[in-house]
Amino acid sequence: MELENTELSKMTPPERAREGASPERWGAEPTGSSLRPGPELPWSELWIAVRDRLRIEFGQGIFDTWIAPLSLASADDGHVCLSAPRRLIRDYVTSHYGARLERAFAAASANFVSLDIVAAAKDPGETSARAIVPGALAQRRQPSHGTLNGAESTSGKVMGAALHGLWDRKPDPSQSFASFVVGPANEFAFKAAQRLAEKGECEMGQLFIHGGFGYGKTHLLNAITLEAQAARGTRVLYLRAEDFMRRFLGALRNQETLGFKEELRGADILLIDDLQHICGRVATSSEFLHTVNAFTDLKHKVVIAADSPPSKLEGLSDDIRSQLQGAVVIALEKPDKATRLAILKAKLAEMEKRQPRASVPEAVLEQLASELDVSPRELLGVLIKLATYADLTGKPVTAEIAEEAIGSRAASGERHVSIDEIQKKTAEFYKLELREMHSAHRARQIARPRQIAMFLARELTSRSLPDIGRRFGGRDHTTVLHACRRIDALCKTDPVFQQEVDFLRKVLGHAGRI
Repeated sequence: MELENTELSKMTPPERAREGASPERWGAEPTGSSLRPGPELPWSELWIAVRDRLRIEFGQGIFDTWIAPLSLASADDGHVCLSAPRRLIRDYVTSHYGARLERAFAAASANFVSLDIVAAAKDPGETSARAIVPGALAQRRQPSHGTLNGAESTSGKVMGAALHGLWDRKPDPSQSFASFVVGPANEFAFKAAQRLAEKGECEMGQLFIHGGFGYGKTHLLNAITLEAQAARGTRVLYLRAEDFMRRFLGALRNQETLGFKEELRGADILLIDDLQHICGRVATSSEFLHTVNAFTDLKHKVVIAADSPPSKLEGLSDDIRSQLQGAVVIALEKPDKATRLAILKAKLAEMEKRQPRASVPEAVLEQLASELDVSPRELLGVLIKLATYADLTGKPVTAEIAEEAIGSRAASGERHVSIDEIQKKTAEFYKLELREMHSAHRARQIARPRQIAMFLARELTSRSLPDIGRRFGGRDHTTVLHACRRIDALCKTDPVFQQEVDFLRKVLGHAGRI
């Protein structure tokens, strides 16, 4: 029996369990705190037992990300010190899991007194920074308040150039839930955004909002950020897709990808606006997929906004598209007349507080709501023009003046045509299949119409060259630029070709050369 006990004492607690040793045989209490060992159990074995317990409590995803990197640095007279490889991990574990670590050690040993977590020194001349004061872990835990620059401990010298300022973007305080005008076209998205902004876990781990430009996507993302910030202890990271792409590429260039991943995963809520701008970029979209998967494993929240639903976003791989389609996907539609009128009244009331003379009669507001079946952004553009006219001239805004503003908007609004419509009309004119606009075929009867469509897309829309290229089968901006120059040159030398292009402009609602 003595030999058997000696062999058991050399085993770790999990090994003892596999060998059938009961808790009583290695000094633990038979019930209650099953991890509590006898005084002879060394702290290295205690740490193994605590890790096993935390793996079960947290789940494998959280354990691998945050607990597995920790190591036991020292344990003297019940004062335990854990070492984290990076300050980011130390700070995040301290604020999110410090109390649970302390409870696990207390359950494992009656001799436990306090817990420290330190960041490992990078070189002999760098002093390890302490994250927790001995014996006061629970009292001293200070989770970052929900500010966008809440990652104070990971800013400045700690973060590399690619990560510096990652949390600096501040939401627009005027774009709150209170200022969002709700109607049938946006009520579902509004309610879903409110629910996701609430503190704590939510059945909607991922929310995908899509709609046309100026329909309120950015307003809702700002509102979620503001609401979540009000819940103390919530870390909110709000990025445009371009920010995400630029930061990730910078991290790749500076060999800081691990820090980039850890910094993103330190957020409780991640919001990405205008996702369509990174579609087609393989490395960036792949990293985005890994980020979404990590947030799902950690049960953190992700909110994404784009101009199209996942099924229609071009340049996405099947795995990314599948992941995004697993979110709660909600469309923002064009508002009806009643909602348009409510939007106009709310905006005018806001303007009149700052500019008392910026008055527009209610009859004119109703006229605008009736005649302008457009996005809220375009609607407000006309209102601001009329209110500014009243404020600067001191003259009342009449129905005739409003009609003139509506007419001038329609004239200048000729350029509001989609790339999809340009591709469709061009394909119909040249008797092609629409898919050939996105194909790699270089035969002249296909390539030339495709170049014309690119030329018209650049001329009649506000999309950038890279964005146009992505909409034509993932081509780069140099291909689009070459197409535009080629078509422009042909129009100057070939009158028949010029007539074809002018005809397509007319079909698209643009008379003559613009």
